[in-house]
Amino acid sequence: MRIAILGAESTGKSTLCHSLAARMRETGADVTVVGEYLREWCAEMMRTPLPQEQGGIALEQIRRIDTVRSPTVVADTTALMTAIYSDVLFQDDSLYPLAIEDIRRFQHVLVTATDLPWIADGFFRDSPQGQQAIHLRLQAVLRNHEIAYSMVYGNGEQRTQAAIAAIMPSQFSANADSETYNRWMARCEKCSDASCEHRLFRELTDG
Repeated sequence: MRIAILGAESTGKSTLCHSLAARMRETGADVTVVGEYLREWCAEMMRTPLPQEQGGIALEQIRRIDTVRSPTVVADTTALMTAIYSDVLFQDDSLYPLAIEDIRRFQHVLVTATDLPWIADGFFRDSPQGQQAIHLRLQAVLRNHEIAYSMVYGNGEQRTQAAIAAIMPSQFSANADSETYNRWMARCEKCSDASCEHRLFRELTDG
């Protein structure tokens, strides 16, 4: 089983990858987490990629996922996020065919929502405005290509429970927090309006 964790900057993708993998291992699953190659690339080069370097980064992300032999893979981003950043930042849509073909090989696609506080991280992150642009574009691309996905909200255990509910319903133990997630996801799973997302989430958690 392949699970993709997608999302804009500062939305908790890496944290969710590891917490989800840990929870799945508790059920006896053999799970490998594949990290985000872009972060490694930026740390080594001490800068963000140029437009012409995006394709190589996308291919390396795919290669690293493909080399895993564990039955279950949790990918901290895929080539699709590279394609979306190329589109939004550089107006280059040339990576979409490769990225869409790749994402269709995943059994589950989880999108991390923008409810967590945006935190600066050197040159790795742009701005809250940039985050929203990527968030909206990601959902539009998934929707336009009819790729099913589940939105994941919340902090810590709440977010992990939401991910488990989406990919392992038979292992899911309902509680008050998870019931809130199920109601939100059922109402607005494919919403592409960030302000609407925040308003609905506040209504559910404050109500």
